[in-house]
Amino acid sequence: MAMSGGKDDGSPMMEMNTTPLIDVMLVLLIMFIITIPVATHATNIELPAPSDSPENPVVNPIKNKVVLTQAGEILWNGQSVNDNQLVSLLNESLLFAVEPELQFQPEEFASYDLSARVLQIIKASGATKFGFVGNEQFRDFGKSNVMGASTT
Repeated sequence: MAMSGGKDDGSPMMEMNTTPLIDVMLVLLIMFIITIPVATHATNIELPAPSDSPENPVVNPIKNKVVLTQAGEILWNGQSVNDNQLVSLLNESLLFAVEPELQFQPEEFASYDLSARVLQIIKASGATKFGFVGNEQFRDFGKSNVMGASTT
């Protein structure tokens, strides 16, 4: 039983035997995979307790809409109001048994300062049912003509 270590002329083999290195790498990879902890992401949600008596949820169809115009006006359900009137209207709406939904919709070129001021008033009032509406009008915001091409 003869073993060859290279060519028949007795010169040493010039290529490195990588089989043992690959075996060691596979063993290390398997050990690494086994030792990785299982990723568990949990979101704790408090669900209501089940009850035998069915409850009819109270549906509140009342919605108040605050619109900011280009002219700098604040419209409460279509009527122009100032900051103090807005505060009192918000406080009145919070006195209902079920808080009405408050919708906020600035027009396309409404003042940013006015928007920030009104949002601060709404936040200070403590309204919890608040939402932005009409955002689809800004869907193409910042998408100008590519390379200065004109649309005609």
